[in-house]
Order: sequence, then C-alpha cells, then structure tokens
Amino acid sequence: MAADVRGRFVTVEGIDGAGKSTHLGAIASHLGRHGAEVVLTREPGGTPLAEAVRELVLHRAMDAMTEALLVFAARRDHLRTCIEPALARGAIVLCDRFTDATFAYQGWGRGVDAEMLEALERAVQASRQPDLTLWFDLPADEAAARRAAARQADRFEAEDATFFHRVRQGYAARADASPGRFERIDATGTPEQVRIRAFDALERRGW
Repeated sequence: MAADVRGRFVTVEGIDGAGKSTHLGAIASHLGRHGAEVVLTREPGGTPLAEAVRELVLHRAMDAMTEALLVFAARRDHLRTCIEPALARGAIVLCDRFTDATFAYQGWGRGVDAEMLEALERAVQASRQPDLTLWFDLPADEAAARRAAARQADRFEAEDATFFHRVRQGYAARADASPGRFERIDATGTPEQVRIRAFDALERRGW
C-alpha cells in the first residue's frame, strides 16, 4: 500500500467556509498511516517568499489581473523549492489549494480571462497537476454563515454570496473537466460526518 501512495500530489479545495482546512491534519495522518512522509503545505504560501505574497494577496487592495499574476508567481516558487523536491524524494504532498482555486477565484469569481490563466498554468507548472483533488463542496449561503461565526474576514472572505456562488461554479467546471482527478466531498453536516466522507473518498481511490 505505501508504495502506491508515495511520491504523490494531493490537493484540497473548496470555497471559504467549506471547512476543508479543518480536515487537513486528519487527511495527512490518513495518508501517512503506512509510514510515508507527508508534506503539508498551502497556497498561496508554502515558502518564505510565497508566504510574503500571500499576505499581499489576502490583505492589500489590487485588481484581478495583479492578483492572478501574484498567485502564479507564488506558485512558481512553491513548486520549485517545496513541492517538486518533496515529490522527487518520494513524499506525499498535501496542499491546501492549488491551481483549481485560481481558476475558481480569479477566473470565475473575479472574471480573469480563462485563456490567460491557462497560459500561466502551462508556463508555471509545465505538466505538473495533482494526482488527486478533494473538493469540499458547500452551498455559498451555508459557507457564509460558517465564515461569519469563525473569524475576521480577509479580502476574499469578505466577498458576498454571489461571488462565492460563482467560485463554486468554477470548482464544478474544473471537476467536470477532470473527473478522474476530482473527488467531490459533501461538506454539509458535522465535521465528523464530513471527515468520514473524505476518508471514504481516499479509500475509493486506494489511498
């Protein structure tokens, strides 16, 4: 079993408030239960340079194009200095968001041209894509209620439900385009119920 899951790239996606980050630690433990090294990271972020970009993206006003370019710049450094070396040594990389988020947030949410995002994706990532993406799917209104109860909002979390409805549509479009990579996790219900669904999805994929 361990040999099947080593050197793999797993991403976790979903709109703000879907609860995906709540389950990252449990997912990491599940993936590493046979002794595999698991590298837990996030986007934007994952390296000192990318974390500095994250602070700008989350808290500084900017237009949509600038936002998209910064996210891809951070991703380039993240891939080069964290993700690719970890995969090369046989680790499982578990990443909180990746390029699907860019298409969902900057593309569907902000209206950045999809062809431009696709060109940046090719330039920055070459052929690198996740082996598996767990999409925690939750209606925008329910996600908004969770966000309001959890923390002070950043630039993205402060957006209205209409924005997050578009972002959710973006994720659905990405899942439809790559059904072999995506596992949709119903994020309604209690954290325990959602965690069981995530583990069931991993087991279905042989992870």
